[in-house]
Amino acid sequence: MSNNLIVGFSGNLSRPSSTRRFVESVTESLGRQTGLGHEVFDVEDLGTSLAAARSVTDLNPAARKIIRTIIEAEALVIGSPTYKGSYTGLFKHVFDLLDPADLRGKPIILTATGGGDRHSLVVEHQLRPLFAFFEAFVLPTAIYASGRDFTDGAPSPVILGRVNQAIAEASLLVKARAAVTAIAAE
Repeated sequence: MSNNLIVGFSGNLSRPSSTRRFVESVTESLGRQTGLGHEVFDVEDLGTSLAAARSVTDLNPAARKIIRTIIEAEALVIGSPTYKGSYTGLFKHVFDLLDPADLRGKPIILTATGGGDRHSLVVEHQLRPLFAFFEAFVLPTAIYASGRDFTDGAPSPVILGRVNQAIAEASLLVKARAAVTAIAAE
């Protein structure tokens, strides 16, 4: 079952967050490109029930609804701040609650933000393997951005080029999956 949404999920633990703003921007752009609605969540939206949860059923109803929205999304834009070379623990905990089949075949754009270039491999060495475990369709183009890649909140031309490339890849996949689903429903 699908909810016809592009869903962004950010692993930030506080607000305001440059990671969430970046995920929102990419999610909105992919939504426009595909003609689908979009919604963005972060760890903070899952509330206090997340920390003690050992399964999705342990979450409060609002948090369970967010997890369901993530699972049913047409595509995901995932972003995490980089903390000591990796994603945050609560970000990982969210995905630990999912069944391994929940994200199978789902198109995912990976993004990460960090303080400098030394964190740039977080996408390839941390995020990509995590979503490969779920057998998600992780797009070839991922985006890592440090603080210097933004001016007044706007991404640099280099980062914007990578964002546009990832959106083009994801858009093609979302549209192809929709066509296959439509044919199967006939």
